[in-house]
Amino acid sequence: FLSPQLPPTTLKRNWRRRTEPQKLIIMIKTIQLIFALMATAQAFVLSPVYSKQSRFSSLLLTSSSDVAAPSISGEELETMMTEWDTPMVIDAYATWCGPCVLMAPEFEAAAENLKGKVRMVKLDTDKNEKMAARLGIQGLPTLLFLDKLEAKEGEDKPKAAAALKGKIEGAMRREVIEQLCEYYFFDGPMPDEMM
Repeated sequence: FLSPQLPPTTLKRNWRRRTEPQKLIIMIKTIQLIFALMATAQAFVLSPVYSKQSRFSSLLLTSSSDVAAPSISGEELETMMTEWDTPMVIDAYATWCGPCVLMAPEFEAAAENLKGKVRMVKLDTDKNEKMAARLGIQGLPTLLFLDKLEAKEGEDKPKAAAALKGKIEGAMRREVIEQLCEYYFFDGPMPDEMM
């Protein structure tokens, strides 16, 4: 590129001496550099590691009892599977995942609205890799809609404790999460966004 040590008149003279293809290459490289800097700045702003004021990171730092959708470990999830009282939604996420960061406040708001009807929990796939693999998590974020598997009359107790009602990958708004809970657990209509 251009050397910053040269005086401005020399820079102008050097620019005039360059051919059109050389000028075009310099402009393209400058634009690429600008886009790379913008992407880095955006990642810095979205990252919960750097953004201490972000709602997602504050949700991660609060204790489990303070939030409607606590973050749980794989062992805690195993225990929850044996103690069913309401349907469960698991948000499989990672702290580095941009869509997960964007969906975290939406999931928390949905958990707050559905408190008592649906148990909503979050599972950090980086900290619980084995459980994420057992659940078949392929993309992030992933919502798993689980309900208690009831034994039918005359049958033995089922081997599995839960029935997977639905598995959806991708970030969603609060309204869609709530509508999916109504659809999977309470015989509501399928959300329009999912059709």
